[in-house]
Amino acid sequence: MDPTGAELTSVHHVVAMPFPLQGHINAMMSLCKLLSSRKHNLLITFVVTEEWLHCIGSEPKPDKIRFASIPTVIERAKAVDFCGFYEVIKTKMEAPFEQLLDQLQPPVDRIIADFELQWPFGFRTRRNIPLASLWTMSASFFSALHHYHVFTQAQPEHLPLHLIG
Repeated sequence: MDPTGAELTSVHHVVAMPFPLQGHINAMMSLCKLLSSRKHNLLITFVVTEEWLHCIGSEPKPDKIRFASIPTVIERAKAVDFCGFYEVIKTKMEAPFEQLLDQLQPPVDRIIADFELQWPFGFRTRRNIPLASLWTMSASFFSALHHYHVFTQAQPEHLPLHLIG
């Protein structure tokens, strides 16, 4: 029931899956809060690892956003070895996430996944669920990637050098 007493005719269930590091989780939560504040028929399930669920704490949670967890496949302290951490995230989180999708009610009809997680793209195809990808990097990093060709094609002596300070 909504506050007016009328039943919602259709609830859209979105699952949000951030990369399991603080900056990615915070960015995904900001997006989810924004979406839930603007759409009254939206239910968001925010998925984190069990380790991160304990870190989120007992503060009041936003309305229309519920939390679900999947097993911690690698502790965030292991992120010191980022290559190893990243490899485990790429290979070990998919199965628990898919099992969680099977259990959620109402059925999931949208997924928002962190760009760094490549495996959710397979769900889009296998389950015919629309997927949005959240890019959590800074605009300056995106600009560097966008202009990468300038650096790879130009001779070093032809690149402009601007020193600040």
